[in-house]
Amino acid sequence: MPVPLLVADAADAWLMQIPGVEVVPARTYLTDPRYTEMRRARVFNLCRSYRYQSVGYYVSLLATARGHKPMPSVTVLQDFKSQSVIRIVSEDLDELIQKSLAPLLSKDFVLSIYFGRNLAKRYDRLAGRLFSLFAAPFLRAQFSRNAKSGKWQLATLGPVAASEIPEEHRDFVSGTAQAFFAGKRGSAARKAAARYDLAILVAPGEAEPPSNEKALQRFVRAAESLGMSSELIEKEDIGRLAEFDALFIRETTNVNHHTYRFARRAAAEGLVVVDDPESILRCTNKVFLAELLERNRLATPRTLIVHRENRRQVVGSLGLPCILKQPDSSFSQGVVKVETEAELKEAVARLLEKSELVIAQEFLPTPFDWRIGVFDRMPLFACRYHMAKKHWQILKRDSRGVKSDEGRADTLALEQVPEAVLRTALKAANLIGDGLYGVDLKQVGDKVYVIEVNDNPNIDAGIEDQVLKERLYLGIMETILRRISERKERAQA
Repeated sequence: MPVPLLVADAADAWLMQIPGVEVVPARTYLTDPRYTEMRRARVFNLCRSYRYQSVGYYVSLLATARGHKPMPSVTVLQDFKSQSVIRIVSEDLDELIQKSLAPLLSKDFVLSIYFGRNLAKRYDRLAGRLFSLFAAPFLRAQFSRNAKSGKWQLATLGPVAASEIPEEHRDFVSGTAQAFFAGKRGSAARKAAARYDLAILVAPGEAEPPSNEKALQRFVRAAESLGMSSELIEKEDIGRLAEFDALFIRETTNVNHHTYRFARRAAAEGLVVVDDPESILRCTNKVFLAELLERNRLATPRTLIVHRENRRQVVGSLGLPCILKQPDSSFSQGVVKVETEAELKEAVARLLEKSELVIAQEFLPTPFDWRIGVFDRMPLFACRYHMAKKHWQILKRDSRGVKSDEGRADTLALEQVPEAVLRTALKAANLIGDGLYGVDLKQVGDKVYVIEVNDNPNIDAGIEDQVLKERLYLGIMETILRRISERKERAQA
């Protein structure tokens, strides 16, 4: 396992007392061929300045170019400068901020964070969350209290150079650093023989995750069989993305959600991302999909994009019953069937309160929907999702939106799927990109209609893997591995 590199403006004596690390002057790291040729190094950037084109900036930039894992990464350095990012973090952590700082009587407060810890244990949880979002060895967060509301808010957050650590803090910092490196050693030792590192984003406790627990374990085994180390990460681990070579999202995605921020951050860090932020952006909005499919002349149920001025045209255009969808609906939520004009009027009004545009489609009853899984512009699996008993959807929900029944699913070999279904699914998916998609289609006689294209499709053990078994997981991991290798080769060319 490579020794962690602490890169600072100068080889401060107190840093050199931390066991198990190599302290490197910043200019030495930038210019010495030894570090250019070094593989799989973990670089902890402790420089005084991180401004654009400064020594500290180049330490993180060249560490990335060399395939090292810098902390902080260049992306994190840019986030420090963004007031919008700071504001979002303050809003996301509002409850924790208020709870942690409630006893304080002052108008301002400065929190020093050393590898996710603070000298005062009562601030450790807040320090740890900020460290997970902005992974830098030493951080300084400044909070201010709003004079009117009395609420605390994060004002600024930035890295602190090793030379700025107060002498009275250094023993604590040294011990915290040792504990941090020791804590990482367990996972690092497991990764020692791995060529690349894969992060799999999950949300434990999610009601309807895109992969069940058994499927996640099969993904892990498939990655490891190819020489990739994999780790299940969660929402709080966004600051750790620079440690990995690829991100595989197995949590329900949305644009106004941390999954999209994960994808954006990972892409900015140079990771292979499945699914990429552009795919999430395109697939999670049904208005975009409706326009895209119509423009490219793919057959869909008759569709009307509804707004306040044309809501009265729905019945004349589509008839009744018809289907209404909020643009970011998923897992059959936000999708309603209306039978009468009164139901239509009420449902449209309700949906337009949330979005300026709503999708209305003709109702095409079928006993099942096709789902074709597509990855890297190739079909992966084919499922038939049958409607829940005495219901018009695959999932039946109660008045609270909780799943109460689900239709059965059967998986077919690709050669058993009608050619028109496969051809239409591939054409629809390829309009989005080369990510991992699930294309939903209806077949009425010889005609095939595209319902939607989903990023992050369900891959559950016992359903989508009925035909391919372990080969399904292996095929996905092989594509991710190939993309990592190709990206590394391009970077070194």
